[in-house]
Amino acid sequence: METYGWLSLIPPALAIILAWWSREVLVSLFIGTFVGATIIADFNPLVGFMRTLDKYMIENLTDSWYISILLFLIILSGMVGIITRSGATNAVAEFVAKKAKTTRRAQLATWLMGILIFFDDYANSLIVGTTMRSITDKMKISREKLAYIVDCTAAPVTSMAIISTWVGHELGLIRAAFDSLGIEANAYSTFMQTIPYRFYSILALAMVLFIALTGKDFGPMYDAERRARKEGKVLADGATPLASDELTNMEVNPKSKMKWYDAFIPMIAVVVVTVIGLWYNGTSGWTKTMLLHEAFGNADASVVLLWSSFAGTLVAILLALFKGGLSLEESMEGWLNGAKALAGACGILILAWALGLVTKELGTANFLVNISKGTIPAFMVPTMIFVISGIIAFATGTSWGTSSIIMPLAVAMAYQLGSPMMATIGAVLTGAVLGDHCSPISDTTIMSSTASAADHIDHVKTQLPYAIVVGLVAIIFGFLPAGFNIPSWTVFPLLLLGMLALYLIVNYYGKSVEEN
Repeated sequence: METYGWLSLIPPALAIILAWWSREVLVSLFIGTFVGATIIADFNPLVGFMRTLDKYMIENLTDSWYISILLFLIILSGMVGIITRSGATNAVAEFVAKKAKTTRRAQLATWLMGILIFFDDYANSLIVGTTMRSITDKMKISREKLAYIVDCTAAPVTSMAIISTWVGHELGLIRAAFDSLGIEANAYSTFMQTIPYRFYSILALAMVLFIALTGKDFGPMYDAERRARKEGKVLADGATPLASDELTNMEVNPKSKMKWYDAFIPMIAVVVVTVIGLWYNGTSGWTKTMLLHEAFGNADASVVLLWSSFAGTLVAILLALFKGGLSLEESMEGWLNGAKALAGACGILILAWALGLVTKELGTANFLVNISKGTIPAFMVPTMIFVISGIIAFATGTSWGTSSIIMPLAVAMAYQLGSPMMATIGAVLTGAVLGDHCSPISDTTIMSSTASAADHIDHVKTQLPYAIVVGLVAIIFGFLPAGFNIPSWTVFPLLLLGMLALYLIVNYYGKSVEEN
C-alpha cells in the first residue's frame, strides 16, 4: 500500500474541524472524503470528485453488512413511528412520569436500560434512545444528556459483554495476533481476563451513574441541562436534531387503548429475535452444537438485526391495529414518517463510511502508529496504546477499524518489551471506544444522536469533556499502575480508586441545576 505520510491526516482532520465549526456534518464529511479522494487521485480534483461519488460512497453500499445496517436503522425507526402514532409512547411517558417523579430516576432508568441491552451497540443505542426520549422530554432532561447516557451505555457495555456481537471480532483479533507470534493461549480466556483492564469502558459507565445519582453536571452539559430545566428547551435554539419532526411531532390517535407496556412489546420482540437469530446464524442452523458465546461470535449481526427489526415492526403493526385504533393505512403512514426521520442520519453514516474507506487507502492509522513508535518504556506500553487507539478512533470514526490495525502491533510490542499483555489488549479495545465517544464522525456516536433526536454536534460537544475526564482517570488509576506488571487482584482496588476519583470530581466540580 502506498503511504501518504502527513497528507493522510488531512481528510479526517478537515472533516472534524469543519463539522465542529460549521455544524454541517454532511457537508463536512463530503469535503473530507473529496479531499482524500483527490490526494489519492494524484491531486486531480475532477477525478477525486468522481471517485468520491462512484467509489467511496457506493463501494461500501455494495457490502451486505453496510446495506443491512442502513435497512435496520430505517425499519427500526419506522417501527418506532408506528409505536408513536398508536399512542403507546405517550402511555409510557405518562406512566413513567407518575413513577419517576425526579430527573434522577429518569436518568437512572435510561442507564439501566443501556446496561440490560448488552448484545449489540447499534440495537442498544436505537432501542434505549427511542424508548426513553419521550420520557426524558417530559422530565425536561436535555437531548444532549439523553444522547450522552445512550452513547456511554452502548459500546462500553457491548464491547465487554461475554455474549455480544463484538465477541467474534475481538476474539478474532486476539487469536490472529497470538498466532502471528506463536503464542499458545486460549483467545476466549484471554478476552475474559482483559475485561477488568477495560478501565475507560468501566469508568465511563460509573461516570454516568454518578452524574445521574448526584444530579450534577459540569461544562457544556450543565448549560444544556440548565436550559432544559429552566426554559423547558430540550434542544438548543437553532439545533438540528438528527430525527426529524416526522418522528418527534407525530400526530397521536386520541382513541388509542394502548397501555405503557404495549410500547415495549415490539422492543422485546426485537431483543428476542436478535438473541435467537444470533444463535441460529452463528451455528448456521440448529444442527450444530456450539456454546452460546461462540455462536454469537460467529453470527453476522447485520443480518440478524434486519430480521429482528422486521419482526418488531410486524408486532408493532398488529398492536396498532388491535389496540391502537389505527387502520393499516394509518399504521403504514406512521411507519413511513418514522423511516423518513432517518434520512439525514443515513446520509451521515454513508459519508462516514466513505471517509473511513478513504483514510484506509491513505494509511492514516498505520501512519499514526508508525510515528508513535520509538523508545517506549515497557511500563508505558498500555498507556501509549490506549492513547494511540483513542487518537486513531477519533480520526477515523471507527472503533472496530482501529482495534483491527492496532491489536497486532500492540500485542507484538507487549510481547517484545515484556509489558503486561492483558492490560495492553484491554487498552486497545477500550481506547477505541474512547476515540469513538469523542469523534463527530463515529457511527455509534451518530446513532446515539439519531436515537435521541439530538443535535449531533451539540451531543459531541457536551460529551467530550466527560469522555476526556474519564480517559485521564483511566490512565492515572488504571493503565499507568497496570503497566508495572502488578498482580491481577490489584486491578479491582484500582478501579474502585478510579470510581472514587470520578465521584469526587462530579460531586465537587459539578453543579446541580435544581440547587442553582
